[in-house]
Amino acid sequence: MQYYNSIIETIGNTPLVKLNSVNKGIKGTILVKVEYFNPGNSMKDRMALKMIEDAEAAGVLKPGGTIIEGTSGNTGMGLALGAIAKGYKCIFTLADKQSQEKIDILKAVGAEVIVCPTNVEPEDPRSYYSVAKKLNQDIANSFYPNQYDNLSNTKAHYETTGPEIWKDTEGKITHYAAGVGTGGSMCGTAKYLKEQNPAVISVGIDTYGSVFKKYKETGIFDEKEIYPYLTEGIGEDILPKNVDFSLIDNFVKVTDKDGAIMTRRLAREEGLFCGWSCGSAVAGALEYAKENLSEDDVMVIILPDHGTRYLGKIYNDDWMKARGFVENRSFDTASDILKYQNGNGKLTTIDKSAKVAEAIKLLTSNSISQLPVTSGKEFVGSLTDTKLLAGLIDDPELKDKTVEEVMDAPFQFVSADNTLDVLSSVITKDNPAVMVRDEADEVHIITRHDLLSAITSN
Repeated sequence: MQYYNSIIETIGNTPLVKLNSVNKGIKGTILVKVEYFNPGNSMKDRMALKMIEDAEAAGVLKPGGTIIEGTSGNTGMGLALGAIAKGYKCIFTLADKQSQEKIDILKAVGAEVIVCPTNVEPEDPRSYYSVAKKLNQDIANSFYPNQYDNLSNTKAHYETTGPEIWKDTEGKITHYAAGVGTGGSMCGTAKYLKEQNPAVISVGIDTYGSVFKKYKETGIFDEKEIYPYLTEGIGEDILPKNVDFSLIDNFVKVTDKDGAIMTRRLAREEGLFCGWSCGSAVAGALEYAKENLSEDDVMVIILPDHGTRYLGKIYNDDWMKARGFVENRSFDTASDILKYQNGNGKLTTIDKSAKVAEAIKLLTSNSISQLPVTSGKEFVGSLTDTKLLAGLIDDPELKDKTVEEVMDAPFQFVSADNTLDVLSSVITKDNPAVMVRDEADEVHIITRHDLLSAITSN
């Protein structure tokens, strides 16, 4: 039989996947290391297990102990999986900018979660760093891993992530890119790769509101660089011991918006349903690659985690629009167009047994160009003024026939959340309208004229 003794034995050996769409026009081969294949859906599983095992070996973490850590969510998940396998309890502190999904996931695996304010200094007793340290002091037989300064973090990636990339690229990697938060994955991996080939270039991805890039370039810790940002998992307002700036050749900063939009593009264009910092890493790495990669180069970018952590944020259209992260058009969906119609899209129909003359009267009196045809509560066909006109020119007696004899196929039904792009592909010369059911299950019609009005009003 082939099986694992516990879930933590499945950590590591994640795949490299080639990018094919979002990197159009960029030279070289761009590969991403998809870390959400780890059991906790993030690369943090690697260092979390290493920190636990090293603490056990050092006698710092003892049977029945409690693991206490400040986390953005993913490290907590990795620690929780290790705790479950090894019989420890967990308490995690998170900044309040972290997604609700991360909080819920940590609770689901048995951890106690304490949410702390984001916009306070690290030394402030309310910060998630300080709260974790205080809990460690107050709770007996507890272990505070401190992923920022615990060098087991870097060691985990030196021992696993780096060798995996080197092996899977057959040593052909020329550039390595990753987001920099605690610094472990960036520096541990870069250290191993540079030992194999000193010519490998490492690119760290930072965010606006973080101190890393300026510190690397000037050696100055500039507090003016620090301000609130939304991206989770990269950037810091401190200098963690795991960040070895000598191992990072270049830094690229990425805005919250650019990172979020690239994250959604990775899902839609590459099938990679990943987290926010993944989009930031790809956006920054590709910005660097545009000017610096040749045809023979191979760049590997770390994708740290999974999109389930961000369903209520970057994968939520309303959340994105509210922050100006997507084009905030007045009309984005069929539902929006119905609101604009304000009752003017109220449906006029005709029964299939009615005469064509009656249909013509309805079209002219209501100043409309199309009619859905019904049979009871069912929609069974459609009429348009252009086809009726053409038919009457050929046969004036057509007006005395029943609608059923001359009707076309019924108009297509679409979902109320279908976008303008979808609607414009469905509404054509041969199919001039679609039908939509609203929340009250009432049926409305959207025509080419409605679609044109929506687009031109933006």
